Amino acid sequence: MKLIHTSDWHLGRSFHGVGLLGAQAAYVDHLVETVRAESVDAVLVSGDVYDRALPPPDAVAVLSDAVTRLIDAGSAVIISSGNHDSAIRLGFASDLLSRAGLHIRSDADSIGSPVLVGDAAVYPVPYLEPAASSVTRALGVEGRTHTAVLGAAMDRVRADAATRGPQTIAMAHCFVGGGASSDSERDIATGGVAMVPASTFDGVAYAALGHLHGAQQVHERARYSGSPVAMSFSETRHTKGSLLLDLDAAGGVHVDLVEAPVLRPLARVRGTLEEVLRAPEHAVAEEAWVQVTLTDAVRPVGALEQLSRRFPHVLQLQFDPQGGVVPVRSYATRIARREPLEVCCDFVADVRHGAAADEEETRLLQGALEAGRATRDGREDEGRARRRSAA
Repeated sequence: MKLIHTSDWHLGRSFHGVGLLGAQAAYVDHLVETVRAESVDAVLVSGDVYDRALPPPDAVAVLSDAVTRLIDAGSAVIISSGNHDSAIRLGFASDLLSRAGLHIRSDADSIGSPVLVGDAAVYPVPYLEPAASSVTRALGVEGRTHTAVLGAAMDRVRADAATRGPQTIAMAHCFVGGGASSDSERDIATGGVAMVPASTFDGVAYAALGHLHGAQQVHERARYSGSPVAMSFSETRHTKGSLLLDLDAAGGVHVDLVEAPVLRPLARVRGTLEEVLRAPEHAVAEEAWVQVTLTDAVRPVGALEQLSRRFPHVLQLQFDPQGGVVPVRSYATRIARREPLEVCCDFVADVRHGAAADEEETRLLQGALEAGRATRDGREDEGRARRRSAA
């Protein structure tokens, strides 16, 4: 029995203003090819199919295309909802769709009822918000914590799994203690303590987890597949892909990471502007999406424009000045009894960590101030004229 564990597609997500739908569609192509090549019996998607509760139409189109092609390739598709998904919208017509091989579970009432794939029983557990009364009522728990609601859900899974063979798989979207997080994940602490112990998933052959975006093992038989596409620069060193599961008759699971295509890699570059522009070791970043952190003591003028010539795909520019003198006087103290033009020039010097405005910039600031005064004086004259007229 072969299955693919994937999660956190986040269809519709953007990365520093760049849409990711092209990269996500390329992953779908790769996934369909893998299903065909490996004769995969089922694809398990453990939550966060969409990036938001109301996904854009093109994201919906990608999902529709994905499930159609995967089922045509001979695989069942099993989807459980994540914290980014709208459980109601994702679960629309789920009973009808299951007849075609697309099994969507987004309702707590469905927990403990497996999707049967050959001799294997797959138990999708949708994301469970502990603060939701519908969740605690459906599971019969009083504790409003992730551990309480997910523990109750897994009790139902284990009760049904005890009546079946050893080939049992749970799907869940949660934060298991010991897992490594990324900057691109949404905090799920609302409603109770976010983390759940790995022992929550005892009693099944494998737990296919979603939520954390880095592929990792958190228990002997519990893993995160991670997101197939990077969504933050904290994932620069991640290897993205899907987990191919080979499930034997005794419930043993062999896991292989199948790497996903990378349309454009990520790179982090740090140093002074001169170092970043000249250092040969940064050549590998010239075709990547780049995060640059400049360490110049004085903020360089026109830094982004200069960086873009070498790194045309720079997406984020940060400043971490090293060796500069930090002023101890408050801003209010520094501008006391200063002329407006001097205050403006001081502001330019502040944001550049000491680099003063040049003559052309000073003229522009002076012109802006004079235009502002003229506009203000004109409005005051009009106000006085209206008041005289009314009198």
